[in-house]
Amino acid sequence: MSAQAPAPGGPRQATCKPDSATKTPVAKSGNGSGAERLSLIGVKVNSALRAEIDEYAKAHGITRSRAAGQFLEIARETLRGREGVSTGKAEEILEALEGVRTVVELVGPPTFALVRLLAHWAIQSGGLKVSEDDLLAELRTVAGDEWEQAVSEADRDLHLPLKKARAEVRT
Repeated sequence: MSAQAPAPGGPRQATCKPDSATKTPVAKSGNGSGAERLSLIGVKVNSALRAEIDEYAKAHGITRSRAAGQFLEIARETLRGREGVSTGKAEEILEALEGVRTVVELVGPPTFALVRLLAHWAIQSGGLKVSEDDLLAELRTVAGDEWEQAVSEADRDLHLPLKKARAEVRT
């Protein structure tokens, strides 16, 4: 950005030279370095954002212009990422998650109680030569391993169709 002298009695504003380069595709430089030719744009931002960009530039040892460019690239990626899930779909997903949470709250406590009772009764019968704490620890270890495997398989089964659907949308 280039700054012009403030008008008498007016605030100082950032300006840029009007050019048609802001609407043209990015061109590669002819020196063989592969560096992209950058286009100049003028932007007015509030002082808080300017200070944040300045801090980012200082922390990364780059110019304010480069820092602002990186901010814009991150914003572009974020906006494109938002395009993937509509508001209605997001609400549907949240409702489904709430349903899963409800089921886990209903099933979880009785499941843990059942495991504890089974371990207690197994020890009381006298057929096992281990303590109740050792049996519970073994049950938790085996259950944890089984749970991880089940979640991994479910995750894989869930994500394969989603990845295929995303690939079809992009093509």
